[in-house]
Amino acid sequence: MLLASAILLALSGPALAGGKPDLVLRGLHAGVPHVPGEVLVKFRDGVDAASQEAFYRNYGVQKSATVRTDKGRGELALVRLPAGQGVASAVSALSKIGAIDYVEPNWIYQHTDVSNDTYYADGTLWGMYGDATSPANQFGSQAGEAWNAGHTSCGDVWVGVIDEGYMYSHVDLAANAGTNPGEIPGNGIDDDGNGYIDDVYGWDFDGNDNTVFDGVDDDHGTHVAGTIGAVGGNGTGVAGVCWEVKLINAKFLGKRGGTTANAIKAVDYMTDLKTRHGLNMVATNNSWGGGGFSQGLKDAIGRADTAGILFIAAAGNSGADNDATDSYPSNYTNPNVVAVAALVKDGSMASYSQYGATTVDICAPGSAIVSTVPVRSKGSVVSGYASYSGTSMAAPHVAGAAALYKSSRAGATAADVKAGIMGTAVTTASCEGKVVSNGRLDVSSF
Repeated sequence: MLLASAILLALSGPALAGGKPDLVLRGLHAGVPHVPGEVLVKFRDGVDAASQEAFYRNYGVQKSATVRTDKGRGELALVRLPAGQGVASAVSALSKIGAIDYVEPNWIYQHTDVSNDTYYADGTLWGMYGDATSPANQFGSQAGEAWNAGHTSCGDVWVGVIDEGYMYSHVDLAANAGTNPGEIPGNGIDDDGNGYIDDVYGWDFDGNDNTVFDGVDDDHGTHVAGTIGAVGGNGTGVAGVCWEVKLINAKFLGKRGGTTANAIKAVDYMTDLKTRHGLNMVATNNSWGGGGFSQGLKDAIGRADTAGILFIAAAGNSGADNDATDSYPSNYTNPNVVAVAALVKDGSMASYSQYGATTVDICAPGSAIVSTVPVRSKGSVVSGYASYSGTSMAAPHVAGAAALYKSSRAGATAADVKAGIMGTAVTTASCEGKVVSNGRLDVSSF
């Protein structure tokens, strides 16, 4: 039984303040996908281990995993509910306990690409062009203009790919695959003490191992990585916004999508890499969505903000107005969030793209975007290319833009980088009144 008066007295404390159970329950009643029989429980600061154990014991719930703990700060735990206990009733009841900061579902996320068009290799990377380099592709990101001015490299700037895994051995990505400077590959030791053994190219939070690339199913993450930083000028395949950049992966999307618990771990992993090793990480790319409001994820994005990392997010693919219907993670109000809508080659907003005059920041190329993917050939996984569409494809144009901007302005803060991206947006009819900037991405001056 969830509510026991003796336990409520034993764990009494201040009234619920940290979470937003109204938003959580609204998402549950709307049928937003979540893991059945699981919730995330955030204890208040100062609630000791003995009190936490009493909570688990007396409410008949079981701790599955620690999502986050921080030197006496209230632990965030993944909790398994008793058989037959509904998530909605658990959120409602447990949120009232004084020792608890918030309780929320373990939402399920999916990547936000829309379609997989027939692969074509005619060199039409329209999303990278602009009116000077290709008048027929004037609604691209204008990256070609930046390249023509000699700005192709993002140098030592890092971008985190929070997604599926990515093919770091791809012929067009290998030179830009970043590695954890605190790890010695293959020695079976957690050299940098971050809790992950041999996390050289990142960590797979879905599989709980260091193998961030698992084959052709990691096409979405690889496609995203290529738009950010496929090697340019090598006569092969495609070029990313940054011809030289450092990419590192936090894989949390698997075959069944990804969970809030693992998304929080992935965001915190990137933040820890920057703070622990001093990496010049300007942004993470987050081309996924589908969950309801999560205070735990919002807090993780806030920690990234404190560390100076932008959270570039796909606006979503339902064609809805995000001002009217919340869409996460793009709708989180943290100042480091940059939400991105998708444009078609002719400058129109994609029919599937979500938008929002106050909640979506900018438009960027998102339809028929050619980039890197793994493909199967004669029983082996090899480097390939494909055209995908979605706000998933728009977001990495902006993540690459953040790196390009930062690379020429070493002292720029995350807020400066966001302001630079927003301030140079080109007013575009299809984006006016639909996004905060009223326009589309333009990196020509970066």
